[in-house]
Amino acid sequence: MKYIPLFIILALLAACHQKEEKATEEWIQLFNGKDMEGWTPKISGYEAGVNFNNTFRVQDGILKVSYSEYDSFRGEFGHLFYKDEFSHYRLRIEYRFTGQQVPGGPQWAIMNSGVMVHGQRVETMGVDQDFPVSLEAQFLAGTPEWKRSTGNLCTPGTHVYLADTLTKQHCINSTSKTYMLNEWVTAEVIAYGDSLLHHVINGDTVITYTRPVIGDDGNKTAHDGAPLKGGTISLQSESHPVEFRKVELLVLKKG
Repeated sequence: MKYIPLFIILALLAACHQKEEKATEEWIQLFNGKDMEGWTPKISGYEAGVNFNNTFRVQDGILKVSYSEYDSFRGEFGHLFYKDEFSHYRLRIEYRFTGQQVPGGPQWAIMNSGVMVHGQRVETMGVDQDFPVSLEAQFLAGTPEWKRSTGNLCTPGTHVYLADTLTKQHCINSTSKTYMLNEWVTAEVIAYGDSLLHHVINGDTVITYTRPVIGDDGNKTAHDGAPLKGGTISLQSESHPVEFRKVELLVLKKG
């Protein structure tokens, strides 16, 4: 019988174990590649369910934020909400920015979008509310002259801890490099309830934070300081065309 070194046997066992783990992963395709089944639009100025000017649409297997039916942008910030809530998960999204910003869009919203996680439910949003209370993994594109990280953290109505320090800064830059217009980017949010969250861009962890809470924005409510253990997921429309070709989720802990 031919002798096989122990390190080779261990390597083979490890590879088999990894393959078995991957085989048992059950990724949920939140976007089915055909239509917006399971998703509800909410655009500022309109009731939930009204897809003003066909802002969100599916074409050629791509979920698009489009402004082809707008003559001008007048503050119609929008979000497309998935029907279920999640707490412990890996969320993976492939996105890219295309075209030009619609006339009337603010300067800061050029090549700007994102995904909101741990968010409030769509039916609880006010008609004129621009952004859900949530944690945002912000998506940005740039140019060779305009360096902008992506996978940043923004906190509408929320606060988080960075390195055990409570921060009330609205947007916090990640460590990612700059990605360009028309470049596909893979973004992940890895969430463990209200204990730990990571933003990952093309396989690199670019920001980590802990203990998200409902924030005090000057209007005290009974929920200020309450931990954000989970919530909705929604995709943004902020005046620049953006495309999503994959939106999938792996539940890490049920119940």
